[in-house]
Amino acid sequence: TGLPVASASLLDEATAVAEAVGIALRHHRDKRTKVALAGTPHPQTLDVVRTRAEPLGIEIDGETIDDNTAALLVSWPDTFGVYGDHKAAIDKARATGAIVVFIADPLGLTLTDAPAKLGADIAVGPMQRFGVPMGFGGPHAAYCAVSDRLTRLMPGRLVGQSTDSKGRPGYRLALQTREQHIRRDKATSNICTAQALLANMATAYAIWHGPAGLQAIAGRIHTLANRL
Repeated sequence: TGLPVASASLLDEATAVAEAVGIALRHHRDKRTKVALAGTPHPQTLDVVRTRAEPLGIEIDGETIDDNTAALLVSWPDTFGVYGDHKAAIDKARATGAIVVFIADPLGLTLTDAPAKLGADIAVGPMQRFGVPMGFGGPHAAYCAVSDRLTRLMPGRLVGQSTDSKGRPGYRLALQTREQHIRRDKATSNICTAQALLANMATAYAIWHGPAGLQAIAGRIHTLANRL
């Protein structure tokens, strides 16, 4: 994604997008009430976002971007598999201070520019592509990556490097005061699963194939899709 901070994992793509909208709302201190779209998200993703937005009085307002827009959701690709040219919408969103959220297929990202290079503040997406069986619509983990300025607003576990009492390098959970076991109802999120087993499967798949292997898989999928 080109973004510097990623959480351990989230529940799935749809809830990850809803969480990204939550980050944008918190960034604007709930003073903005609109979310714009660039490209068409998957229907189930849009349904979850609308379910979360309705009780908060948030309007999903198509492609209209103005000073009341909290977030622009960029589908990369959209539900039809199209990587559209969204530069104008992204530029307008950044000019108005809206948070740019890329809903990005991680396998596709091996062949495209990174969301950060294209103007993203947040990137989320599904990890099912990385070695997790489709399972008749079964579960998968999602990733969430953000720019440095949004780190304290993001949901999910963060793992940081530290040293132990003997000065040896190690890892520990970081910035836990954002989380529900401390903040309770004021936590950045209260979804209680990160699909950790499936996230580990996706991680193992990525390590096994490596960057070149993932690019080869993505290239083959692209070739077959064009033939079809």
